[in-house]
Amino acid sequence: MAAVTALAGIGDAAFWAALLAKMLASAGIVVLASLAVERVGPLVGAMIATLPISAGPAYTFLALDHEADFLRESAVASLPAVAATALFIAAYAALARRRGVALSLGGALGVWIAAVLGLARIGGGLVGAGLLAVGVIVGCIMACRRWRTGGHVPARRKRASDILVRAGIVMALVVAVVLAGRLAGPGATGILALAPVVMVSLAVILHPRIGGAATATVLTLSLPGLLGFVAALSALALTVERFGPALALPLALLITLAWNGGILLANRLRPAPIPETAR
Repeated sequence: MAAVTALAGIGDAAFWAALLAKMLASAGIVVLASLAVERVGPLVGAMIATLPISAGPAYTFLALDHEADFLRESAVASLPAVAATALFIAAYAALARRRGVALSLGGALGVWIAAVLGLARIGGGLVGAGLLAVGVIVGCIMACRRWRTGGHVPARRKRASDILVRAGIVMALVVAVVLAGRLAGPGATGILALAPVVMVSLAVILHPRIGGAATATVLTLSLPGLLGFVAALSALALTVERFGPALALPLALLITLAWNGGILLANRLRPAPIPETAR
């Protein structure tokens, strides 16, 4: 009966109009951000990629359709998905330096699906899920240190097909999140909202154009940014019922911006290595 009730409004014209608006808005945000990645260095591109480019609109649209407790449960459920994304990046980086984009992404997505299903079973509430996510991300950062170099991301001529691929991936996610919110509850919605959409779209576009090694560099440099995602989701889960989505969602966004900005600032202030000839 619950599924029938959830499906009741799907046939309305208003539902489809709202869904189309959500798809177009989210796709526009992700396309603009992913185009910007190709015009900056790997670290700056990685920090752009780990902003809530797709998750932010997804949670905003959920806030329009659901109560605060639904968003809190979704935020907790998203934490294993963040940890699984770290494992996705590690798997992709290991494969991409020697394999093509299809095999690299296929293997990495298989790892993500297995990880998110396995980690979600561990439970532990907000504290347990948060600590687990941090542990997995830190482990992946250490494991991928040798892959954090491999070339810069050169500017390339834009193609209409590139934009269509990026937009298509994001719009598919929006549809999945909206329908999951109506049919499957906050758990599945939280997982889908943190699916590695931006990482997949970057790999699909960059890997054939600049090679697997350089693309792996961008993705592995994004791993520290995922820690900001964990902090933002934790803050959202703690504040959304007390202060409401109108304050909790901007706070979560501010946390990711501050975290990624801090990473860029720390990297800029780091002393440059001394050349061998000067030693």
